Amino acid sequence: MAGNDFDVCVVGAGFAGVYGAYRFREAGLRTVVIEAGDDVGGTWYWNAYPGARCDVESLEYSYSFSEELQQEWEWTERFAAQPEIQRYIAHVADRFDLRDDMRFSTRVTSARFDETDAVWRVGTDRGTDVTARFLVMATGPLSTANMPDIPGRDDFEGLLLHTGRWPRAGVDLTGLRVGVVGTGSSAVQLIPVV
Repeated sequence: MAGNDFDVCVVGAGFAGVYGAYRFREAGLRTVVIEAGDDVGGTWYWNAYPGARCDVESLEYSYSFSEELQQEWEWTERFAAQPEIQRYIAHVADRFDLRDDMRFSTRVTSARFDETDAVWRVGTDRGTDVTARFLVMATGPLSTANMPDIPGRDDFEGLLLHTGRWPRAGVDLTGLRVGVVGTGSSAVQLIPVV
């Protein structure tokens, strides 16, 4: 196989994508994981808003494919906050040397099945297209931030933020009036902190 030819192409390096990378490698399949962010984590990479945390017990949210991994990681909270979950999944990627199979800061722009060659042809925004026998979409249900189409939104002169795309450097909201649209789990976590 050439440098951009794989058995499996996984799109997304969240919990499913990291697990897929591990399992496919264990099965002897040459695998590449393409991730839009600059690190693993998926939802836990993008949803770095103040107050973000897991709504199930941390122990239930961890991988069970390795007894050693389960024994070496100790959660500090019963319901882990985003930074700890991000550290955990990064630890897993490092612990099993999965980063070598990952291409970060890269977005998939196209995916087409070539029936003649029986491969997926996957295009990226970096021009590093790949082919793979199998394409696994590990993008999850929260991979796209839904910015509500509110009349006048584009004329608003203040900050427009989304919990699903919180700035990596954080945001200082001190002294600002903050309005939150929505009352889902992200808002329930964000509002008390803000």
